[in-house]
Amino acid sequence: MFQAEKLGLETIYKTKTIEVPEVFYCGSFEKDSFLLLQYIEPKSPEKKDFVRLGTKLATLHNISQTSFGFTSDNYIGRLFQSNKSHLNWEDFYCYERLLPQLKLSKSKGLLSNNEIPEITGLLKVLKDMFCNAKPSLLHGDLWSGNFIIATDGQPFLIDPAIYFGHHEVDIAMSKLFGGFDPYFYEAYQDYYPVDENYSARIDLHQLYYLLVHLNMFGNSYYGSVKAILSRYF
Repeated sequence: MFQAEKLGLETIYKTKTIEVPEVFYCGSFEKDSFLLLQYIEPKSPEKKDFVRLGTKLATLHNISQTSFGFTSDNYIGRLFQSNKSHLNWEDFYCYERLLPQLKLSKSKGLLSNNEIPEITGLLKVLKDMFCNAKPSLLHGDLWSGNFIIATDGQPFLIDPAIYFGHHEVDIAMSKLFGGFDPYFYEAYQDYYPVDENYSARIDLHQLYYLLVHLNMFGNSYYGSVKAILSRYF
């Protein structure tokens, strides 16, 4: 798990778009593994810091390649995350994100068989909502605990689950538990403006993270998952 995080941090660092802590060492001691990182002295974010964070995230998302996925698999929380390559977003998101979590939810007894959409239904909705998507390098788990504003105002990303995906994935995750400051979204939208079906795409991207939380933490997330499944499928 820490090797995957190390690779994620080093990959983001090489883009020169947004800061990450320096990785000093990744190893194990007895039965435990560890990742030794540079300490970043934090401060409370101000308006200009959120503007900078939004701008720098947009520049990270400008890093692209021809396919969706990544060179290796990684983790979202403690759950395995497959990054097998696909040429379009709807296939990647269906087969590598939603289906594995839906199947896990079923195996845990958290969702019943008739609550899980058929693959054809999933793909139809995703194809309708996501057209001409371009692969963007994502943080992959962008909630408020995974960025730091340093004392000089420089934003740092931590604990990534990176891959190349739809750029709104990071935005959807950032909005899931209350959202970031509006200045962050305004700055980001200067580069990636809101367009038709934006709210629906945010819902569909949040479905993955809600399924992850359902599978890790249990039934308290069932209602949120069920609401999105019922709305779109």
